[in-house]
Amino acid sequence: MTGIDFSATSVRCTEDLKRKYDLANLQVHQLPIESVSDLGMRFDQIVCTGVLHHLSDPDAGLKALRGVLQPDGAMYLMVYAPYGRTGIYMLQEFCRRLGIRATDDGIRALVAALQALPPGHPLGHLLREAPDFRQEDALSDALLHPQDRAYSVPQLFDFIRSGGLTFGRWVKQAPYSPRCGVMAHIPLAHRLAELALEEQYAAVELFRGTMVRHSVVVYRDDAPGGPGLVSFEGDDWLGYVPIRMTDTIRVVNRLPPGVAAVLINRTHSYTDLFMPIDENEGRLWDAIDGNRNIADIVETTSRPPRGGSPTDEARAFFERLWWYDQVVFDSSG
Repeated sequence: MTGIDFSATSVRCTEDLKRKYDLANLQVHQLPIESVSDLGMRFDQIVCTGVLHHLSDPDAGLKALRGVLQPDGAMYLMVYAPYGRTGIYMLQEFCRRLGIRATDDGIRALVAALQALPPGHPLGHLLREAPDFRQEDALSDALLHPQDRAYSVPQLFDFIRSGGLTFGRWVKQAPYSPRCGVMAHIPLAHRLAELALEEQYAAVELFRGTMVRHSVVVYRDDAPGGPGLVSFEGDDWLGYVPIRMTDTIRVVNRLPPGVAAVLINRTHSYTDLFMPIDENEGRLWDAIDGNRNIADIVETTSRPPRGGSPTDEARAFFERLWWYDQVVFDSSG
């Protein structure tokens, strides 16, 4: 494992942690992203969160990372999203106009001023709901950072393509999907479903309106055999091994009629993203052990179907689990 950071202070702190926990498999280098090729190494997985949008040339940074990614490797990226950050950009401009700088006195004055922020200000939601914004250093980074840009969904897809990469999936898919939560029940849901996937994601971002970041998994556009995306077409999905997300809880109290349980991924920030399941689906859920594939699970838990075959019901159920971020799949088999 190799870590790089442009900041000497960050590198020193990481070296201290490396010694404290005896992390013999970690190398740390002070290096800008644009110079990552100087390491002379290639990587199976690259994680870059909260960095590219602060670079003077994000495209150069992304292409540099792509250059050291193995052909069959994966990259996890997080960049800012614009609409949920409207209040941040308003206060950034406020600070610029007043000449507020990231000094101790400037930050203290800013924190005091934010206590008097008018009700209904676009920044108010973040100050109430985001734990990071309760800390002075986080406020300073958000409101006083000298360089910052955000990407809408269409801009993000263009950014990925221009970097020689291919979109794989959202790290959390349900907030972007018209299949999940309130989006599946609005009167215009059928029109959403007719759009191409990228257009669906763009429309959902606009409707939800409060996304502050986008987190994606991407692959090289020349990956051998393509990115190997999860698909429920054909029969390959029967060989997938489902693995439960550790943040999922199963709720069995105060349920509506006909619902045996509700699955909730606690990392979702939108409260409409819960997944009701019935008794048959509950048996399939209980049979997920991280070792058996879907075909084995269906064979050992099948009950008389309500319509169609047990395989058809299982396909629909496991696809819903996938979109609702309740499972990931080992598809290597």
